[in-house]
Amino acid sequence: MIKKVMCLLVLSTLILTSCGYNKSAENTPVEKQEFHMGTIITEKVYGAQAQIAADEAMKRIKQIEDLMTINVPGSEIGRLNEEAGKNEVKLSEESIYVIETSKKFAELSDGSFDVTVGPLVKTWGIFTEHPRVPSKEEIKSLLSLVGYKDLSIDSKKLTAKLARPRQIADLGGIAKGYAGDAAIEVYKDYGINSAFINLGGNVVVLGGKPDGSPWKIGVQNPRAENGKYVGILSVKDKAVVSSGDYERYFEKDGVRYHHIIDPKTGYPSNSDLIGTTIVADKSIEADALSTATFILGLDKGMKLIESLDGVDAVFISKDKKVYVTKGLKDVFAFNDESGEYQYVEKR
Repeated sequence: MIKKVMCLLVLSTLILTSCGYNKSAENTPVEKQEFHMGTIITEKVYGAQAQIAADEAMKRIKQIEDLMTINVPGSEIGRLNEEAGKNEVKLSEESIYVIETSKKFAELSDGSFDVTVGPLVKTWGIFTEHPRVPSKEEIKSLLSLVGYKDLSIDSKKLTAKLARPRQIADLGGIAKGYAGDAAIEVYKDYGINSAFINLGGNVVVLGGKPDGSPWKIGVQNPRAENGKYVGILSVKDKAVVSSGDYERYFEKDGVRYHHIIDPKTGYPSNSDLIGTTIVADKSIEADALSTATFILGLDKGMKLIESLDGVDAVFISKDKKVYVTKGLKDVFAFNDESGEYQYVEKR
């Protein structure tokens, strides 16, 4: 019997720590929470037009979900999948941008991030009420459908096509990142200077707190059931996105199967990492990189991050060591409540 172990209310892999500022009327935030994109989304927005900005940001996220989900009939990506192996599909500029970005990070990660992993994700069913372990024969058959180079784009015509029947593009590993960036643009349109939004572990902050100090974001302890953290990031105008084997998973015969599928093996990633946290200017980039580096593992993941400008990372290994890239030296405070982890500033 398969036992599904999944947090229904606390989906975030990051913990927003205490703000610690004056609760004056001027600094009282508008707080909003809704369920979109398969997760709980929370906002905290400050400013004269905070209420309308928060409302419009949620509407914007819902628009993106309607375009890019594969779980709602009639979505753009749903139509792309329906026409796999047959026809080009007309898409919005937004969908084209997200697909182009996904292919960029597929190339950078040597295919470790690949949105055409959809057939495998669907078969494992980890995001459903009935997850299962596919047979080796099923895995082998579905691996033949995975390949980001089969997803072609014509940016001038705004069309895309999957080369072969039964292929599935699944933007679940990057669409929330794009939605986080879009929410920040909405805040800016309404003159907001201080806000944060958390899309189930994809945290994006605008500016700092109202008093000018940075936002404090806790990095989850991957082995703590009660959401404790191993360190705190102090950031302004950044996206902080985590991936790990603890977010969504199920157990069968004493084995844990998590949701991050390695496109090369067809199984949940089995690298030497149990958690990754990416800090970047763009949420869409951090989203893709958090998945890519988790699958690549510590050595290759560190090398990839260090090759990119304006991107840093916290890597947590299976042997409970916490590695931090040099750009986070002054903004990451190691604070392991469990006493089980060892801090390593940089490899």
